[in-house]
Amino acid sequence: MFNTTEIHCINPDCQRPYPQRWGNKFCHCCGAPLQLIDRYVPMRRLGSGGFAQIYTVWDQKTQTQRVLKVLVEDSPKARELFAQEASVLSNLRHPGVPKVESDGYFQRVWVHGKGQQTLPCLVMEKINGQTLEEVLYKQYPQGCPQDLVLNWLSQAVEILRHLHQRNIIHRDIKPSNLMLRTLSKSPLDQRKGREANQLVLIDFGGAKQFAATSVISQPRSTKLFSSGYSPPEQVMGGHVEPSADFYALGRTMIELLTGKHPVDLEDPLTGELHWRSQCRVHPQLADLLDEMIQEEARSRPEKTAVIQRRLAQIDQSLPNPVGTNRTNSRNITLVLTNTRLSPILRFFSNLRKQIQNSVVNFVQAIGQIILFVFGAIAKVIRACLDTIWTMILTSVGAAGGTFFGYVLANYTEWGKQVGESLSSQLSLLLGNNQSVLGSEILLFAGAGLGTAWGIVTAGGYGQRRRFLAASLMGIFGYGFGWFILQLITPKEDGEGLIALILAAVSLLTLGLGLRSHHIVHAVVTAFGTALPFAFLLYVGLPPSIFNDFFNPTNNWHELLWKIGFFGLVGVVISFWLGVSHYLVVPGLRLLGWRD
Repeated sequence: MFNTTEIHCINPDCQRPYPQRWGNKFCHCCGAPLQLIDRYVPMRRLGSGGFAQIYTVWDQKTQTQRVLKVLVEDSPKARELFAQEASVLSNLRHPGVPKVESDGYFQRVWVHGKGQQTLPCLVMEKINGQTLEEVLYKQYPQGCPQDLVLNWLSQAVEILRHLHQRNIIHRDIKPSNLMLRTLSKSPLDQRKGREANQLVLIDFGGAKQFAATSVISQPRSTKLFSSGYSPPEQVMGGHVEPSADFYALGRTMIELLTGKHPVDLEDPLTGELHWRSQCRVHPQLADLLDEMIQEEARSRPEKTAVIQRRLAQIDQSLPNPVGTNRTNSRNITLVLTNTRLSPILRFFSNLRKQIQNSVVNFVQAIGQIILFVFGAIAKVIRACLDTIWTMILTSVGAAGGTFFGYVLANYTEWGKQVGESLSSQLSLLLGNNQSVLGSEILLFAGAGLGTAWGIVTAGGYGQRRRFLAASLMGIFGYGFGWFILQLITPKEDGEGLIALILAAVSLLTLGLGLRSHHIVHAVVTAFGTALPFAFLLYVGLPPSIFNDFFNPTNNWHELLWKIGFFGLVGVVISFWLGVSHYLVVPGLRLLGWRD
């Protein structure tokens, strides 16, 4: 019998859920029932996972500890995914998957004064051990040994084979969802070391059933993904195949080998992982992992049998195959040899080995430093070229878009009609004493469109090159900036110009297909772009210099001024995007901020 004196209330609205006295049937704070279906007693909260709270419970029937997941999110989609997880786990029987009994999924219903509360509950086997994320960052912060990773990869592929044969895709493989089950803590098993741990795949909240045939014709998937691990088709919410699990597993193993998050290993221009130089890895294993993380699903291994066959070949090619007790045999040989050596010979033998190891380590360190320096120089040069190229194309695009907007507003019947309609509406809104030319919004929208196309065409900063989304946000952002410009009076003090830049640039940046940290990019780029103009006004630049900008465009002189202004804004936007992408975001990742 488990010895405890405290119970935890699972009511998410309870003000004092813990501690409750052992033996109580109802919570002393909220009155909710404590025991679940007269069998499970919640003891303590372990944490949160997605939309659920996780507890340790005592199973009074089997006299064992188990894990309880309680769904606290009341949305229909959350309930659907939770029921799906329960259905998947209850039908699986594999040592690498937490066991759920047929009655492990149930609803806890509580009727109280405010109404009825229904909490979906899922009880599953409790896995004792550490996640691979904990093993990596606590024991091997510089990267795990290759033989360990190869062993984990083999076990994970075997688990996926069991899932995929039953038409189940996990969709959320990462180090924190892979646990090492500690089979025993006895001294004998501790001597066995790595063999005493078995890999278990957990958190099936995102698991998905797929049809055995015609996978491509399946409907689009729920947009559920983990940054850095999920494949592109899953991130975009498209249909996923079993190869999506291979992609996530490959990136997980690369993180375990290198000790670095996959996002930190991505090339900012192509999104590819440059990881081989970060660890010592067998070439065939590296080739296999690179195939597993291909962006195109068709380029990845087709099924688990292919990966298992490749792993068997890698195992045979290693000097010491995985699964043999090589360490013990080498230690025995070393002991027998040393017993035959005299103390003096043993001393010089050890000294020679230490010198050899020191020389090898020194040469390797020098080589790594040289590679790091040249790699850093190459990255700086590439970043500069990337930024300069984007600045050129963006300025050209902004200038061309401004001219296109001017022609559309003044030389097309549709543009004139839009201008007249906006002029009349805005005159009523802003007051009859203000002159408003509604067709100017088309000029601003054209500038936003051209700026967006210039940035996306350049293709820098690791974009996904979403022309349509960037174009729409560019048009909307600059159009909204023009509207703000009309609202701020007097215009001649320059505040309208700063507000225009902040609104237009932030919205435009959010529409770009940047891979992560979208809010950071938007804030840095918007305030960075507004900074030089705000500085010019602060140091005493006469606001009247901007009068041509605030006035409606009636001649070529005013048009050229606005073309130059928007072209300059495009250059500054590109510069600050480069600063954000190459300096600010890497600095945040170094501090541990994942987006």
